[in-house]
Amino acid sequence: MTKKQSYGLIVAAVIFVVVGVISVLTNTISSSITKKQDSNKSEFGTFMEQLSGGSDIALADMPTNKDFIAVVPIEGTIQESSGAQDFAQGGGYDHDLLMKYVDKLIDNKNNKAIVLRLDTPGGAVYQADELYLKLMEYKEKTGRPIYAYMESTCCSGGVYIASSADEQYANRNTTTGSIGVIISGYDMSELYKKLGIKEQNIVSAKNKDMGSSGKPMTAEQKAIYQAIVDEAYEQFVSIVAEARNMSVEDVKTLADGRIYTASQALDNGLIDGIKTADEFDAYIKETTGVKDFYEPSSEAGYFSKLFGSAKSLKPKSEAEILVDLMDNLGSGVPMYYARPFGQ
Repeated sequence: MTKKQSYGLIVAAVIFVVVGVISVLTNTISSSITKKQDSNKSEFGTFMEQLSGGSDIALADMPTNKDFIAVVPIEGTIQESSGAQDFAQGGGYDHDLLMKYVDKLIDNKNNKAIVLRLDTPGGAVYQADELYLKLMEYKEKTGRPIYAYMESTCCSGGVYIASSADEQYANRNTTTGSIGVIISGYDMSELYKKLGIKEQNIVSAKNKDMGSSGKPMTAEQKAIYQAIVDEAYEQFVSIVAEARNMSVEDVKTLADGRIYTASQALDNGLIDGIKTADEFDAYIKETTGVKDFYEPSSEAGYFSKLFGSAKSLKPKSEAEILVDLMDNLGSGVPMYYARPFGQ
């Protein structure tokens, strides 16, 4: 072996060793970084939530050293929380925040009662019932009272949630009632024909595509949906009957889906009285002996305001327009909802 070949082998060996060491170091560092990233995920998520006005910020100032009445705002359509929507807009109905809020109130010894402030047309059956049950859990575990005050609108799912209250009051201009259930959808098959569109679905059974807007609903499919509506309706009626100390039959005479004025609701036993907001607040203070009210912060975080402003300036895409259209046409899920007149 020549001297040049020997040098070549030595250099190759050195390179091999260096590459091996670098590989080991790289894998070790990569593994360490990955573990660090995993451990920091929750911290980063909390950081982003704080920037966007998340629940930790909203509930951070809850009193812990003085007695207070907790105001639980039920505003807008009752529905599943949407991270993207909440992030961009802030405010409105936030189901996850309200559930966490009530849980924190259960554990807070300084809280002496809950006031529900309702301004809602109602919404999804699932979320309305979940919040109702959480409020009932609050009363069972703490023995503290709940009071409901209906503002401009408290219909359908709003009435359902208000039924958790020991006493219910309304403003004299409140619209309430609409006790009932609806599943919305549209049959657009005739329009599709005119446009030369034919929907084709590959299904496992004949009812798998029921509710499709491109096909007329069969009698069997209508009966299936009607059974869902009827079951949710019976649940709604029983909740109201228990809350108002009425018979199910008496509630059903009122629960044909119609809306009521405050005075009509009072005459029919659906509420306990009519008060202005100031009169109601004064009544709660006198009844509970507690003077301070607490409500979660409605201030959106920095990023929430920034992106919310940017979103309002950006024209909607075709996909966003389509989503809005489908929301207006019907979700296909059972709703305790009062459709506003003209929609």
